[in-house]
Amino acid sequence: MNIRPLTLPAGRLDRTGTGPPASRRTLSPRVAYALVAAVVGLALFASGTPSPLYGTYQSLWGFSPFVLTLVYAIYALGVLSALILAGRASDEIGRRPVLLVALAALMGSTLMFIVSDSVVWLFAARAVQGLATGLALGAAGAALLELHPRRDAAAVGLTNGVASAAGLGLGVLVSSVLVQFLPAPRVLPYVVLFALFAIAFAGAIRMPEPVVSRSRLRLAPQRPSIPPTTRRAFRLAGLGVISSWSVTGLFLSLGPAFAGSLFHSADHLVIGVSVFALAGPAAVAQLAFRRVAPLVGAAFGSVALAAGMVAIVIAAVTSSSALYLGGLIVGGAGFGVAFLGALRALSEAIPSEHRAAVLSAFYIVAYASLSLPAILAGVLVTPLGLHPTFEILGSAIAALALLVAFEAWRARKPAQPVVVAAGQQLASRLPHTGQSAA
Repeated sequence: MNIRPLTLPAGRLDRTGTGPPASRRTLSPRVAYALVAAVVGLALFASGTPSPLYGTYQSLWGFSPFVLTLVYAIYALGVLSALILAGRASDEIGRRPVLLVALAALMGSTLMFIVSDSVVWLFAARAVQGLATGLALGAAGAALLELHPRRDAAAVGLTNGVASAAGLGLGVLVSSVLVQFLPAPRVLPYVVLFALFAIAFAGAIRMPEPVVSRSRLRLAPQRPSIPPTTRRAFRLAGLGVISSWSVTGLFLSLGPAFAGSLFHSADHLVIGVSVFALAGPAAVAQLAFRRVAPLVGAAFGSVALAAGMVAIVIAAVTSSSALYLGGLIVGGAGFGVAFLGALRALSEAIPSEHRAAVLSAFYIVAYASLSLPAILAGVLVTPLGLHPTFEILGSAIAALALLVAFEAWRARKPAQPVVVAAGQQLASRLPHTGQSAA
């Protein structure tokens, strides 16, 4: 493992003011950057781990689809609460302490899933998991930028997006494989998850602390503010994240039951593959189209997202599993590119002194988009049924995605006019004689 001694920059004092602390062994910035990216991926990996087991939990404890969507929604509300109340905690006490607390809480939530024997335990475990995820994502997002060798916000955004999408898809897929083929299905996925968090915790202990000047922790609700110069970009990014993250909330809550009805199968692996077919292409598409102009990516990604959702709506009407899988792949790729493009366009428009406040507001919109559509789906599914619920919400998401595509295309920067040299302008004004000047 690449390690080096930790030293404070010249002229800096430790928190006691007595001079630099004793040297200790710590990860290099490159390894620490990879570790923090892995923490982002693991946090999303954990969020998808319970999804293949929701049907089992429903059978054991007899709760309704609406309660199931509330179980999912409370996770997103936990993330929101952490972002609002403790979003600045890592600025005050440091990135490493917050990451250690978050990873410890994620391990605790994993143990709560293991011992769950009622839906109340399920609510509690998801709430703790959401709070811990919010802490982890806030600190990790800042640490990634500080640990990047060039402090390249675009590269960090790509790392964050790919790690999130890949973690989400792999979390559901790995959990499905473990539940389907190995013993102790209600325990083994969480044992694996606990071991992964323990490894990350051990690495975070040896992570360099990017924040040198620290202060006392103050927990207070943040009031995100959007400066006037950024409001148009924020409105577009907000619409983009609502359309893309609504898909995730819908499919992680009711997607397993919908996939089972289309494939006429109760196999957990079917559930895992269907969710991975959404998240996997999102990660790959972000890598493939990372050099596309942000607003162009947001526009074309949103068109692909709309096309995928239309295919899923038709699949719900015709009960076509092949069309469903195709819609997931196309919609997932569009979701990844649209989200990355909208976030990059917003990042370019944020003044540096407002970056934290604007991004906090952006992620509040994002996680609200995860929870509210899931709750709405839970309200509709009982009176209307599973397939009509997907038809209604899928159509609404497709329409919103097309609106985002239109707005993103219209907001593109106009092409710069061609500058013609003065000599060329003069030559163009001379009468054409068919001969060159002597």
